[in-house]
Amino acid sequence: MNVAFPRLYAIMDALLLRISASAMAEMLASAGVGVIQYRDKQISARNLLSLSRELVSICARHGARFVVNDRPDVAALAGAGGVHVGQEDLPAEDARAICGRDCWVGISTHNEAQVREAAATSADYIAVGPVFATTTKQQPSPVVGLEFVRRARSITRKPLVAIGGITVENAVEVWRAGADSVAVARDLMAAADPAAQAREYLRRAARLDESRN
Repeated sequence: MNVAFPRLYAIMDALLLRISASAMAEMLASAGVGVIQYRDKQISARNLLSLSRELVSICARHGARFVVNDRPDVAALAGAGGVHVGQEDLPAEDARAICGRDCWVGISTHNEAQVREAAATSADYIAVGPVFATTTKQQPSPVVGLEFVRRARSITRKPLVAIGGITVENAVEVWRAGADSVAVARDLMAAADPAAQAREYLRRAARLDESRN
């Protein structure tokens, strides 16, 4: 990947949304969020495709990339910018075969062996976590901590997206541990002003990056 991976990766979890997914995507993308994923384990394939096409359009207007969760077929049909798969979903190479080279493929990992396996694939980024305790997922994997982010960073040069219990207060230490990006659901969705919260993440990321130059 030749371009810098966006520092903030927003996850619009259907269970957390208090407004429509389209309105939230507009709000986050206009605030400068570079990657937005929609996650809904209950939605039908037909409705997911329809919504994904709408979200692709919204994100494109603001230069953001929309990622479909779990479903490479829907990502391909919607013209999405990416698909994210977990350990129980299609393998990364099969997702790639469906989506093509222009669609990012991301994969979730929860231990060192999974990171090494993902690093050997064509995946565009690797998600690592949960870094901290999270209540977003019904059956979360064991917390791995910042040390796991550091170990993952030593294993691969692919972009790392840290996920799990990340807030605006702890994001900087996650970036410092080696994550290129932080994936955030609850801390954005539950904010009184999600756009302002997103801008605060981006402000802290920019300040950290400036201190390193």
